[in-house]
Amino acid sequence: MKEDEIKKTLFQLLKKIAPETEPSELQDDDNIRETLNIDSFDALQFIVVLDDKLGIEIPERDYGKTTTLKLLLSYIKNAIEKQKS
Repeated sequence: MKEDEIKKTLFQLLKKIAPETEPSELQDDDNIRETLNIDSFDALQFIVVLDDKLGIEIPERDYGKTTTLKLLLSYIKNAIEKQKS
């Protein structure tokens, strides 16, 4: 899965979780929760849906590694690569 495909999926899932936001306006270093004003419950829902949609698992200990768009994309790409090997 290419980065733009991952990004598109992230934006779609964020839009479902927080329909009043514009996830496509996120910049690489923006804190996703703060920028989109997503509460902790919605953030957890996003992680669960993301895990299901992409077939990866983001353990709770790694949530801090997924706070910005750039970090989340990197984390997902690495997780997908690990699955392939």
